[in-house]
Amino acid sequence: MDTPSQPAALPPHHAATPLAGPARRWGGLNLLLAMRRDYLGLMDGLHRAHGDISLMKIFNEQAYDLMSPDLVREALITQSEHLVRWQRGVAVFADALGQNVLTTEGALWQRQRRMLMPAFTPKRVAGYAALMVQAGHQGLNALATSPSREHTMDTVWNRMTIEVILRTLFGEARPGEADAAMHATQVLSATAFKEMFWPVTLPDWLPLPGKAAKRAALRTLRQLINGRIEERLAQAQPTSTDLLGQLLALRDEDGQALSRQEVFDQCVVTFQAGHETSSTALLWWSALMARHPEAQARARQEVRSLLGPRDPCAEDMAQLPWLSATLKEAMRLYPPVAALMSRRTTAPITLGGWAIPQGAMLRITPWVLHRDARTFPEPQAFRPERFMAPAEAPPKGAYIPLGLGPRVCLGQHFATLEMTLLAAMMLQRFELRWPEGAAEPVPQMHVTLRPKGGLRLVVASA
Repeated sequence: MDTPSQPAALPPHHAATPLAGPARRWGGLNLLLAMRRDYLGLMDGLHRAHGDISLMKIFNEQAYDLMSPDLVREALITQSEHLVRWQRGVAVFADALGQNVLTTEGALWQRQRRMLMPAFTPKRVAGYAALMVQAGHQGLNALATSPSREHTMDTVWNRMTIEVILRTLFGEARPGEADAAMHATQVLSATAFKEMFWPVTLPDWLPLPGKAAKRAALRTLRQLINGRIEERLAQAQPTSTDLLGQLLALRDEDGQALSRQEVFDQCVVTFQAGHETSSTALLWWSALMARHPEAQARARQEVRSLLGPRDPCAEDMAQLPWLSATLKEAMRLYPPVAALMSRRTTAPITLGGWAIPQGAMLRITPWVLHRDARTFPEPQAFRPERFMAPAEAPPKGAYIPLGLGPRVCLGQHFATLEMTLLAAMMLQRFELRWPEGAAEPVPQMHVTLRPKGGLRLVVASA
């Protein structure tokens, strides 16, 4: 899986030329099993064998894998009006998270996104910086007082980013909420990934493995969020400085507010998507900092020279170019959403000169795009300078850790600020070291890309 992708040369083509792809057996069951076994390895091999576009047939499904920036850009931007997201993936998330900006399509999605965008502008997000810093202090103080030198970084970052969500969504985090919400979101994420490879989602009331845990996780989030919404609605003058207050205050062009269910659904997806991407990116960043002490030392010096002992703020981001570059390079090597970025065509389209029929699936795998030597020389190497001036920015479509086109992550500014502030605070106080004799982490696909078995690092006072 860590072998650089060397795509096959694409032959001259036209609409009538059939696309190549992997051989299928038993109607494509062999390919489904290969996906479940090692999705990223399968995509790497597909790229090497068949080039930038290939066709995989599984039963009645025709799936086109797009593995070049040009094709990705053409699909997600030029042809975006003729695409919807993969219905099975949307159905799985909607089953757990409701009808929110992540799971809706068409006019409903457009209305929700249009209403939500003002809450996630860079200026508005900057107002959450102090709450993010509070969450960072709570997590880092726990590290400082721990008798252990080695820590499971999955838990460290999950708890910190959940604290960020609680504080920015509700204005505060109450005792016990972070652990309960963290466990619930992890259960729902693991369940969703397993269900995605099945044709239907069986009812949650069935006595099947995992169903009881899913029911408990949903019950936890519903109780937490509904309780907070009820409290807020009961206030004589509800506050609008936190995200929940803003959701309740939103109005569309006709003066209509989000329904109570829509407010709930947006809160649920904020928990699920709002913390997991950031915590995963920070997890891999931690591993890379520990494996590259020179890069870590340079980032720490940059942070300390700028901040001294004071807390970071939103305005500091532009003054931390090396730290920002280490985070971007971490998301290049280990994109949080490494695969399963899929779309369905709603009309016949053309991509790169190939005719794609209506109803086909388009699959985009950031893992492959980010490790293509044509765009990123020595793609397996950790080189933060790729994202430092005077280096040229990668072409649009080559680096998409937070998506591309109309469906680009609504919370991208939130996530970038959160990761930068928490990483800066970590380096102010601690040095991350690789445990002696520890094996290299193996990437494993869940909804986000996580180290198999977790990641433990030595966290020492700097």
